[in-house]
Amino acid sequence: MPRRVLMDESEETREEIVHLSRLALAGRPQDVQLYIRRLAKRYRELAPELSTRLTTLLEELPSRVSPLRSKAMAAVPVDLDSRLQLVRYEAAPYLDVEPIYPEATREALGQVVAERRNRERLDSAGLAPTRTVLFTGPPGVGKSLAARWLARELDLPLLVLDLAAVMSSFLGRTGTNVRRILDYAKGADCVLLVDELDALAKRRDDATEIGELKRLVTVLLQEIDDWPVGALLIAATNHAGLLDPAVWRRFEMKVEFPMPDEEMACEAVHQFLGPDAETAGDWPELLAYVLKGASYSDMELVLRQARKAAVLSGAGLDAQLERLVRDRAMSVPHADRIELASHLVGSGLTTQRRARELTGVSRDAIRKRAGSSERTSTRAGDRAWKHAPTSS
Repeated sequence: MPRRVLMDESEETREEIVHLSRLALAGRPQDVQLYIRRLAKRYRELAPELSTRLTTLLEELPSRVSPLRSKAMAAVPVDLDSRLQLVRYEAAPYLDVEPIYPEATREALGQVVAERRNRERLDSAGLAPTRTVLFTGPPGVGKSLAARWLARELDLPLLVLDLAAVMSSFLGRTGTNVRRILDYAKGADCVLLVDELDALAKRRDDATEIGELKRLVTVLLQEIDDWPVGALLIAATNHAGLLDPAVWRRFEMKVEFPMPDEEMACEAVHQFLGPDAETAGDWPELLAYVLKGASYSDMELVLRQARKAAVLSGAGLDAQLERLVRDRAMSVPHADRIELASHLVGSGLTTQRRARELTGVSRDAIRKRAGSSERTSTRAGDRAWKHAPTSS
C-alpha cells in the first residue's frame, strides 16, 4: 500500500479520536452513540473485528436507568419517596493511585482475585470462590479503594450501595430497599460494596435500636446466605464492634485494614506528591514521621493543599512542606516535640539546627534527649552482657 495512503488513514484515525473525544467531553451521549454507529459501519470491511466490538458495545450500552444493561437486566431500583437510585455504579473502575497495604491485606485481596480467575480449578475440586468479604478498619485507610481495585482486577463493574438513599424516612421501607438492591446485584456479575455496614447491621441486643431496625439484620442475614457465586459482595465498616455477631459470622473472609506504619506512610507521601516527588529530597521521610498516625485520606488532603499553596504562592514546594512539618510539630505537646526533634536528628534526616527550626526545640534539649537515649541503650546493653551465658 502506498505510503501516502497509510499517512492519510493514520491522520483520519486521529481526527476520529479527537472528534469522538470532543463529543464525549461536551456531554452529548446521543451524538457519541451516533458517531460510534458510523464508525462501526465504516470499518465493517476494513476491520471486521473492530466493527463487531463497537456494535456489541452499543448493544450493551449502559444507561442511567440500567447501568448493567443486558436482555435480562431490570432497571436500577429507586426509593419510592425520593426517587433516588439506590446504588452508584462505575462501569470501569479507575484508580488515581495504587493502594498501599501491609502484606497480610495484600495477600487476602490477591486470594480473592486468584480464586475468581481460577474458578474452573476450584469447581473441579468441588470448591467455590469466596462470595462475601468484610473489610474492617478506621476511616481513610483504603477500604473503598480496595473494593474498586478488586473490581478493576476482575474486570467487573462496581456497584456502591448508597445508604443515604436506602435509609427511607419510613423504616418499614428501608428493609424493602435493602432487599431490592441486593436482589438486583445478584442478577449480574459485579462487585457490590455495602459501605458503613454498621449503619444497617447493628447488634440486635442494642437497647437504643427499635424493632424495625433490628429486623434489618434479619433481612441482611437472609440475603448474605443466599448470595450467588457470580457476584462478589463486599461490606465495609469503621466500627466492627457494632456489628451483630450473626452478621459477622456470615462473611466468608474478613480483611483488616490497619493504619499505615512509617514505611507505608513514606510510600503514600511519594504517591501523593505526584510529579513533585522526584525533586522532594528527604521530605517524604520527614513527612512520613511527622504524619504518623494519620490516615491515607488525611495525608492526601494536607499534601494536596500544600502543593496547591506552592503553585499559588510561587514560593516553591519546599517552603510549604517545611511549613507543614512546623505546624504539625507545634500542634503537639513539648515532650512530643523533643521526641520528634531527637528522631529527626538521630535518624540522619536533618541536622540539629534544622530540627530546632522545624520543631522549636533547643539544640541543648535535643542533645540531652539524644544523650539520655544513648545512656538507656548502654544500660540495656550492660544488662544483656551481664546475663549473657558464658561459653565453656
